[in-house]
Amino acid sequence: MISESQFDRELELIIKNAIREDVGAGDYSSLACIPATATGKAKLLVKDNGIIAGVAFAKMIFKYVDPNLEVETFIKDGDQVKKGDIVFHVSGSSQSILKSERVVLNSMQRMSAIASKTAQYVHLLQGTKTKILDTRKTTPGFRACEKWAVKIGGGENHRFALYDMIMLKDNHNDFAGGITLAIAKTKTYLNKNNLDLKIIVEARNLDEIKEILESDGVYRILIDNFNFEDTKKAVVLIGDKCLTESSGNINESTIRTYADCGVDYISSGALTHSVYNMDLSLKAI
Repeated sequence: MISESQFDRELELIIKNAIREDVGAGDYSSLACIPATATGKAKLLVKDNGIIAGVAFAKMIFKYVDPNLEVETFIKDGDQVKKGDIVFHVSGSSQSILKSERVVLNSMQRMSAIASKTAQYVHLLQGTKTKILDTRKTTPGFRACEKWAVKIGGGENHRFALYDMIMLKDNHNDFAGGITLAIAKTKTYLNKNNLDLKIIVEARNLDEIKEILESDGVYRILIDNFNFEDTKKAVVLIGDKCLTESSGNINESTIRTYADCGVDYISSGALTHSVYNMDLSLKAI
């Protein structure tokens, strides 16, 4: 996985680009009617129910826009919220608050939705050994925040990007000439380039799982689009030789049954690509 310093740099880039995109040459609406010396205060109002996420990120945005803005927090990341709750107050330059507003709201609404969805899946997995993972099916340019939101919701992060873990999927295996060749070539490449990366290999059927198990050095097998019975068989075949991960069209109604098959992980793109933003607003007080 990427380092903490790399992750922080990703967050900084997200903020910098979001403000560039939204403010451009200037927030002319505020500049036109609000004096530069004016000060004010606003509250982050919750208009929905779920898990709040993005409080710490909002503070980073406010600091980037204006280091003199002050934030008083009442509810922290990962807390359950309901309609009517006040998450924080922000005070200082009125122009700075307004300049930050949309980036803060867009970020927190999205992150809170992801955290809420993740928490729902985590709850469904209670009592099993299975952990929920996100995927790379994220919003371009906003991945670090979405994966952060998954963690806030109680889930775990899969690889961050293409560079921090090897994942040999069906196309890699087919283009490489088969699973065994793909694994062998990967191990040679990693050794030649002095790279220490975990290897995950996707299996489309039980025969492919048997083939994967003939090679050493595989960290996890991705049991992709298997039915329940074949998933159970796959878990028995793999045993303790490596970790197991189920994926493929797993939803609220099926996730528990897949977990009961005994897999170590379930990965779900739905955590990040199929959520509805939590309704939040920033109101002057």
